[in-house]
Amino acid sequence: MRVKSLVVGYAFALALLLFAERHPSSTKPSGFRDVIDLTFPSEQQLAGLVDERHIGDARLTRTVETRIEAPASFAAGLWTVDQIPAQRLVAPLVVFDVRNSMKQDTDYEVSVDDIASWEKIHGEIPLGSVVMVLTESSKNTMLSAGYSPDAARFLIEGREVVGLGIDSRSIDSGSSHDRPVHQYALSRSAYLLENVANLDRAPAVGGMVMVAPPKLRDRTNAPVRILALAR
Repeated sequence: MRVKSLVVGYAFALALLLFAERHPSSTKPSGFRDVIDLTFPSEQQLAGLVDERHIGDARLTRTVETRIEAPASFAAGLWTVDQIPAQRLVAPLVVFDVRNSMKQDTDYEVSVDDIASWEKIHGEIPLGSVVMVLTESSKNTMLSAGYSPDAARFLIEGREVVGLGIDSRSIDSGSSHDRPVHQYALSRSAYLLENVANLDRAPAVGGMVMVAPPKLRDRTNAPVRILALAR
């Protein structure tokens, strides 16, 4: 009788699984109105997103890929991609829009004043957030904005952010040569997200972000899927 019950239970569970696969739920997570994919396709050349470099007469073309950089890329002993705690990969989302500032300076650096202005409108940045910067570099590869070292320091020390992101190739601006923001953020165990897509569709405040890199052992960087949940 016990064996028969187990078989029946197993068959019932299998039937439910098959039904769920054939009839996926279309509902959004409770409390959210939309899910926004913040990821560029991997190994795909997209108009305006191709990074071209010249060596002699040869031209090397590299496709843009949304990537995560783990603290271990700064120093051994810090978290590798697979060691970043899962609770730091799901966080409140904050988006700074610096497109207007970049009309005057294509290498614009997000400042502490920008943070203060944002908080005056939206309220204090939630502790433990992931902060993203919208520059529209995906439409113009000549743009190379980033964070200023002071802004990065304030966000990590003053607001305890767990990650910094941007829609360009680097969180350091093009005018920066020694990557001070990279070094500072990674040394404080914040992870970095670069080549983030669709930030113009993400909410400035009130959303959540889910960062899902493959769990690759001992890797310091990796492709990553990023999803934003908008209320």
